[in-house]
Amino acid sequence: MSEKIMFVTGKLAERQLRRILKTMKPEFSYKINQIGVSVAALMSENIIMRRVNKDKEIDKIIVPGKFRGDINKLSRFFNIPVERGPDDLRYLPDYFGMGAAQEELNDYNCLIFAEIVDATMLDINQIMKIANKHKEDGADVIDLGCMPDTEFSHLEETILQLKKNGFKVSVDSANDNELLRGGKVGADYLLSISEKNYKILDHVKSIPVLIPSKPGNLKSLENVIKKSIKKKIKFFADPILDPIHYGFLDSIIRYRDLRKNFPEIDILMGIGNLTELTDADSSGVNTLLMGLVSELNIKSVLVVQVSNHCKNSIKEVDKARKLMFYAKKNQRLPIGIDNSLICLSDRKPNRMSQDEIEEIKLLVKDKNFRIILTDRGINIFNSDMHKISIDPYDFFSALNIDGDSSHSFYLGVELARAQIAFQLGKNYSQDNELEWGVAHKKDKENLMVRPRSKSTQKK
Repeated sequence: MSEKIMFVTGKLAERQLRRILKTMKPEFSYKINQIGVSVAALMSENIIMRRVNKDKEIDKIIVPGKFRGDINKLSRFFNIPVERGPDDLRYLPDYFGMGAAQEELNDYNCLIFAEIVDATMLDINQIMKIANKHKEDGADVIDLGCMPDTEFSHLEETILQLKKNGFKVSVDSANDNELLRGGKVGADYLLSISEKNYKILDHVKSIPVLIPSKPGNLKSLENVIKKSIKKKIKFFADPILDPIHYGFLDSIIRYRDLRKNFPEIDILMGIGNLTELTDADSSGVNTLLMGLVSELNIKSVLVVQVSNHCKNSIKEVDKARKLMFYAKKNQRLPIGIDNSLICLSDRKPNRMSQDEIEEIKLLVKDKNFRIILTDRGINIFNSDMHKISIDPYDFFSALNIDGDSSHSFYLGVELARAQIAFQLGKNYSQDNELEWGVAHKKDKENLMVRPRSKSTQKK
């Protein structure tokens, strides 16, 4: 016997809900209960408990995704499971098993070395502040970037302070003396060691990152790899990723050849030469690079975020390494798993048809403005008016809100959000912030309580 589900909805969404369920042709049977409120945000537990009768034939109740209230309280009252549906009704098919739900991404097998650039010029308090932020963003190792011809007088003190606070530390320097000093005081990793300065490893216990003695010289890198394997020294090997048009393709081939020649070794890839030296949004570049890292089974990456357009690189790489690990483990493409790295445009932007807008407008009996996007642009309407445009300024004369400063401010904010969403191909939901993925951490919404009044709603 098939499951029977009751959908609780409001006046404005009822027709759309019926149409979607009819199109879905679900295996379960269903009943729609329109409880007399205009929108889901106006529902409460008490309204639902008063207006929805207990029905022994119903196995589950689904309330709108934007319902604010205690789901467990409703479940206890009706003595059957009560669940929130999707925020947008057009995702209802996905809700019932077509893959809209995001997966929990926690596991990874690639370390993030996060460089503090020009650490030589920073005092210990400044370094600790940056290190804590890098760790919060996902870094596993704090990389102290040294400077040529500039003494790092407080290097030992900095390493000890970082270690005292639980950080793994690497020293990143072209100066052999700084590498030696860092290793002797307890740095976990040294960047970088080649044939030229390999003797440093006779005096320290730090794990080296091995590099070619000359740019592009894979043979010299293989020599120190073999030497380290023979001496049973743990290491990472880095053939060096070069910028676009300066050996980029050849450098990728070096990584491939290194993995082919040494299937079991740990490899590090420094990705700053691509992210920092390419005028492109870093989220896409970092995601693609982490896909390459995953295919080559590279065990660590060195991340730099100096340029403003790379300011979220650590967070992006952290999310990308988890995405790629999950996709590889489950033998699937890195698509339809998590949307955190889709920052500018949404994969499936919600756009109603103009016919759907007209249906809703016929049901609106009040003066409150609704703002909805269609393929034609921004629709704003209430019981008295309906206007479509893209530029928020085009709406001003039609709104008739002279003298209502708080309402004007509110509509200005919402229309600006709607314009951005329309122009970038993003989802827009009135009264909600736009989603920017990993680029902006959105405050977690508590669906158990009503939202606080905004400043324009206070008197």
